[in-house]
Amino acid sequence: MIEGIDRITYGIEDTPAQWEAVQRFFGDWGLQALPVTSAAHIWETLNGAQVCVRAMNDPALDPAIEPGPTLRAVQWGVRDADSLLQLHQQMHAMPGFQSHGLNNAAVANDANVSCLDPHGLRQIFALSIKRNVDVRGTPANAYGDIRRIDQASPVYERATPVDIGHVVLFTDRLQAAEDFYAALGFVASDRYPGRGVFMRCAPQAGHHDVFLLQVPGKPMGLNHVAFTVRDIHEVFGGGLHMSRCGWKTQLGPGRHPVSSAYFWYFENPCGGLIEYNADEDHLTSAWQAREFTPGPTVFAEWAIEGGIDGHTRRQPHSAAGGGFLTEKKP
Repeated sequence: MIEGIDRITYGIEDTPAQWEAVQRFFGDWGLQALPVTSAAHIWETLNGAQVCVRAMNDPALDPAIEPGPTLRAVQWGVRDADSLLQLHQQMHAMPGFQSHGLNNAAVANDANVSCLDPHGLRQIFALSIKRNVDVRGTPANAYGDIRRIDQASPVYERATPVDIGHVVLFTDRLQAAEDFYAALGFVASDRYPGRGVFMRCAPQAGHHDVFLLQVPGKPMGLNHVAFTVRDIHEVFGGGLHMSRCGWKTQLGPGRHPVSSAYFWYFENPCGGLIEYNADEDHLTSAWQAREFTPGPTVFAEWAIEGGIDGHTRRQPHSAAGGGFLTEKKP
């Protein structure tokens, strides 16, 4: 069984200024830097999920699916050797198939299988590198369901992400991309018919591990990668810290109605966007995928355009007409 994202790999411009920006960015984001090995710089979340960054011309990388810095590979954690062997059988005829450390009788600790998805993005499957961590968000006191007693909610000075939550890709071949993930065991959670599909890597899992979004006239590429934090308070604390550090908000904080999750998006020097994410729906095989018509209030029940300034705790440029992104602007 596939358990979730274990590692994402970016390719960036090989310049001192770009490497300095990336190192500073992921440190501010709350990841732990690991020793540099080979040509890769690696950071990890609390549970050991990894962000790997290489030079975009590194021969170890497959060709990029779009120009500039961007996502170059996604590694998925697999629960056990039997699941990895099953994936080996399912994937052997797929484009770009590669296998390492597997045969019919044994699976090495560093074994993996991989192939290229319909966009040409390498998808790697290996025994999970993540570790169990005793991390819990703060209970909420919903009316009629009091969970937090004699305990104040926390205020986070910054975020320390627990996990990599999901990847969102722009696609120009939605059906082929959905079929690819479905063949590997992913399940559709919700849909924008003809425009997008949210998919989770197992019947019982968080709302989505990958979201495929087809926008007319938009070429394939990376939209964003989401990092899971403990709770809504850490979304705010992490976002305010990133703002104080000078990083640019794309949108947020806010809340997605489709997955129920709270979010805050920032521009990422490695390409695309990056998201703090908390409190998404957890689904089982009993869930029936819903269909939605795309629109601003479907994407965000509420969201602050331009973010919140980390020093004033107010929306930047609010006097100039900024507001909440809940309806289309005239």
